[in-house]
Amino acid sequence: MRIGTQASYSGGFAQTAAEVRDLEAAGLDLISVAEVYTFDAVSQLGYLAAVTERVELLSGIFPIYSRTPALTAMTAAGLDFVSNGRFTLGLGASGPQVIEGWHGVPYDAPLQRTREVVEICRQVWRRERLQHEGKKYTVPLPADQGTGLGKPLKLINTPVRDRIPVMLAALGPKNVEMCAEIAEAWEPIFFLPERAQSVWGEALAAGKAKRAPELGELQVVNGVSVAIGENLDEAALLDRVRPGLALYIGGMGARGKNFYNDLAVRYGYEQEAKTIQDLYLDGKKDEAAAAVPDELVRLTSLIGPESWVAERIAAFREAGVTTLMVQPLDGSPEGRLKTVETMKRLAG
Repeated sequence: MRIGTQASYSGGFAQTAAEVRDLEAAGLDLISVAEVYTFDAVSQLGYLAAVTERVELLSGIFPIYSRTPALTAMTAAGLDFVSNGRFTLGLGASGPQVIEGWHGVPYDAPLQRTREVVEICRQVWRRERLQHEGKKYTVPLPADQGTGLGKPLKLINTPVRDRIPVMLAALGPKNVEMCAEIAEAWEPIFFLPERAQSVWGEALAAGKAKRAPELGELQVVNGVSVAIGENLDEAALLDRVRPGLALYIGGMGARGKNFYNDLAVRYGYEQEAKTIQDLYLDGKKDEAAAAVPDELVRLTSLIGPESWVAERIAAFREAGVTTLMVQPLDGSPEGRLKTVETMKRLAG
């Protein structure tokens, strides 16, 4: 099992890069850079590509709405070039709060758009003349929608790879099915190994049945909060995880349109999910965090002595996870380094 982590987007690039180099030396396999309403992820990924040698780089994630499909393909090819073939293109739909509130474009047809973006990217990477007629994207633009001067073009540069790995962030059954069909990797959220099969098994099986052999086995990249030690205040550490769960389950969307709340319901926490959302949307964030079920917090985290963490790593592996993106609860550089070193040893 590979071990990754997410780069900080609150500090300076040079400071983050220095820490990533230390983590790379400690055995870190993958570094992810988020793109929300922060600095763009491309700048930091390019910076990291220049100062690292082995660690793989991941966009975690580029929203599909914020770039044209061709620009997404160009960007991925460029990052793969400057990293000498170490880049994975992480894509996702994000949510209407960010897409409409920050980018100012309609949040529509996320599944169809994702499928077409991936198709266009792979056509660009193969250096074919770009011609695509889809439900959401038509390239070149038809004459009746523009000047009529558009013509099929192909990428001038030759990419390092003609198939850059694609990771899709997906939660809903249809989205997960599509991911298992067309992507090299899948990023879920709040992955609970004991319930993954009942929640996602059918969608994964349906997608894999249509999967092209050249894609290989579907990789599963999962984020998890981590604190490892024999004398931890586990209750306090678990309480530090609750607000993040409450934010997503309660606050990332409106009532009736919150993908993360829907996931909690599918896990079997229907009443708890409703309570968390009601409290959060009423401004009672502390109460919402306290309402997050203990079982959900504990089983989606890695908090405890080494023996417990090793058992849970095995459970994630058995459920199909191939990369754990650790989120160390000790936020100091020394703590993050120790966490990565310990996780590499336990996962090995």
